[in-house]
Amino acid sequence: MSMTDAAFADGDGASPHRVLCAGICALILTVGLARFAYTPLLPVMRAEAGLSYLAGGWLATFNYVGYLAGVLIAAGVTDMRRKYVLYRLGLIVAVLSTAAMGWTSDVGTWALLRLLGGMSGAAGMLLASGLVLDWLMRNGHRAELGLHFTGLGLGIMVSGIAVNLMLDRLDWAQQWVALGVLGAAFLVPAWLWVPAPPAVMDAQPAAVDAKPASASPPSRRWMALLLGAYFCAGFGYVVSATFIVAIVEKMPLLAGRGVWLWVAVGLAAVPSSLLWDRIAQRTGTLRALILGFGLQTVSILLPVLTQDPWLNLLSALLYGGTCIGLVSLTLTLIGRRFPGNSSKAMAKLTISYGIAQIVAPAIAGGIAAATGSYRGALVIAVLVMGVGMLLVMALHALERRLGSAPQ
Repeated sequence: MSMTDAAFADGDGASPHRVLCAGICALILTVGLARFAYTPLLPVMRAEAGLSYLAGGWLATFNYVGYLAGVLIAAGVTDMRRKYVLYRLGLIVAVLSTAAMGWTSDVGTWALLRLLGGMSGAAGMLLASGLVLDWLMRNGHRAELGLHFTGLGLGIMVSGIAVNLMLDRLDWAQQWVALGVLGAAFLVPAWLWVPAPPAVMDAQPAAVDAKPASASPPSRRWMALLLGAYFCAGFGYVVSATFIVAIVEKMPLLAGRGVWLWVAVGLAAVPSSLLWDRIAQRTGTLRALILGFGLQTVSILLPVLTQDPWLNLLSALLYGGTCIGLVSLTLTLIGRRFPGNSSKAMAKLTISYGIAQIVAPAIAGGIAAATGSYRGALVIAVLVMGVGMLLVMALHALERRLGSAPQ
């Protein structure tokens, strides 16, 4: 441990490097594998396991129902020690639900496993984020989650690369089991290096942000606009996150390359949260969100307009470069506005995002089943993202009138 780490270590010997690494590993396991591995494996399951368009959409919906259920459970628990226990339980569920996908070919059982895998996602996205953020603030570090959220991009890359390496060697069932074994490797640091919170939390966590937290909570109108915008972001995000590989595989010039495009999404996503942190520092968080909404809308629109390989690669890079940034910026923003109970505030916002993730895959799967294409679903996603950008603009205008834009 370095002198800097030692200076900020708590009673359990935790250090910033280890805590952040643990949070990243938790995201790789619970989101990258237990949740996102379904995206590159969807075409394989359709080809080898007979999964239909409609069933594929509903399995994604069950995953997001599970995620929302996990968020609601986490939001209902106020004791940080209990949150810590739920976090560890989520890690175990992520490994088992991923491996078990290869132990059955029953759609009903798959739905249950995707539900459990979605619930584990809340352990990485919400519980780990809250535990990491609280530890950073209590130990005098900047309250930013940019580095933590690189785990989302790394998780996408890990799932994509792993599936690519297994495509010609293992069948769909063996791939799921292998991904579960891989997930167990990430469970170890995620389990060991997130320190248990103290029995009694500090009444006022130490913060090192240059700008103090708001003295009063945001207005109902402020929250309503942000909740609406985040719902739209969730809708646009999940259509591409679930079906991008299947969409690309149906393009003649990109057939057989869909999983590598998914890896490109992850590659762009890895540094994106850090990049958007820097953009937000220069422009303000809400302006950065407006820019992110615009770029992600373009990323969803490009596959509708063209089958050109290079433009679809650009689409993947834009998507990966914005989807994680929008999440990181929004959760960091809301965490700063509610510094005394960041996990509960994040949960409320995440519910809006989660509802969108439940609705969108079912709609997309239904459209694909009726038309034989995901094109219509992409068009709807573009329109919803446009509405989201307008809501963020309205939020920015509200802040300007009040004269106190949050950072």
